[in-house]
Amino acid sequence: MTTGRLPTLIAALVGAALGVLGLPAQARLTIEVTGGVEAAQPIAVVPFGVSAGLITKDDVAAVISADLVRTGKFRALPTRDMMAMPSTAAEVDLRDWSLLNINSLVIGRVEPEGSGYRVSYTLFDVFGGKEIASGNLSTTTGGLRLTAHRIADQIFEKLTGQPGVAATRIAYITSNGRGNSQTVTLRVADADGTNPQTIVSSNDPLMSPAWSPDGRRLAYVSFENRRAAIYLQDLASGRRDLVASYPGINGSPAFSPDGQRLALTLSKDGNANIYVLNLQTRELTQVTDHFAIDTEPAWSPDGTQLIFTSDRGGSPQIYRMAAAGGPAERISAEGDYNARASYAPDGKSVTMVSRVNDQFRIAVLDLERGLTKVLSQGDLDESPSFAPNGSMVIYATIQDGRGVLATAAVDGGGSQRLSQDAGEVREPAWSPITK
Repeated sequence: MTTGRLPTLIAALVGAALGVLGLPAQARLTIEVTGGVEAAQPIAVVPFGVSAGLITKDDVAAVISADLVRTGKFRALPTRDMMAMPSTAAEVDLRDWSLLNINSLVIGRVEPEGSGYRVSYTLFDVFGGKEIASGNLSTTTGGLRLTAHRIADQIFEKLTGQPGVAATRIAYITSNGRGNSQTVTLRVADADGTNPQTIVSSNDPLMSPAWSPDGRRLAYVSFENRRAAIYLQDLASGRRDLVASYPGINGSPAFSPDGQRLALTLSKDGNANIYVLNLQTRELTQVTDHFAIDTEPAWSPDGTQLIFTSDRGGSPQIYRMAAAGGPAERISAEGDYNARASYAPDGKSVTMVSRVNDQFRIAVLDLERGLTKVLSQGDLDESPSFAPNGSMVIYATIQDGRGVLATAAVDGGGSQRLSQDAGEVREPAWSPITK
């Protein structure tokens, strides 16, 4: 990350062009929970009952429990400390769980259904002495883990009032090796780091992954043939389309909330400016026209505004303008460096990279009060992306000299670190919530 006038994107392009490249396809992210909320709610997720002779690949209860713990808002009772192992409501005696000071109890069963499974669960308020939620979900054998994530999200929303994000995904770039052996990959994994899938593998740099609102496509920058270009890739079919390959910079793609447009940074006319590309008509509209560097656009949730990084005031700062163009106003008020901003899902705040005492940290700017809150503690933290429920921010950081990912709770609660056994991980992007 640069410390001068040059914004984050330009520095990243330079670094990528010099050979910041990727990892073998089999590596998966390992998650370490590094912090939680002191007042985390005690919860028990009892191992789910299974029909006689049924063997499942995934432990549904373990997945649900881990999902809830990673939010930082729950503290799970270890299985060894459970006094009973009920799997139906008739087997539950809530007095047993109140003796263990458990607030919430989850039980369930996995049973065969056709060629797949039917998973049922029940959530109890222990001290209230009542059932508060239940569900039955049908799934394929390969979809059992995703079903567990969805149950965790339903439980999380019932207990907190916020949508859960366990069933979402993250996109990220990995890098490893040097010289002629370098390889770069763009990957997508479940939010808990499992099921990594390589979307693109190349000997040339890849960067800036961005999700479409429906979670079906990724936009990204590729340096194939040592020239920056922006591609769209359909995750199901693997089809990809070249959408921008102008002379100079082609970078920072960002989907509009309706998925019909792409904001991007181009320098085809000499200076870096923000453009909007209509993905249906391929009509290109220039929305900034300034002698400074304008880059890293991001849409407001309602699609009416864009925020972007510009050094038009002498140092990189965050500006806001109408998506159709017009005057821009500076919204970052503190510090001499703020960049790489994006909106929270509710539009009331933005996350960004801020320089604090010569260190680059992840911060959240409250747009209503104009207050900035620093979330991270690293020396070189970058590429922040909000979770789709707005509760957390995922970002890239350095641990023991190599790139890893980390999350920080916006409310100061839970945090975690995501790393691989070898190589670098960077540029995370959190997917939207999809059905």
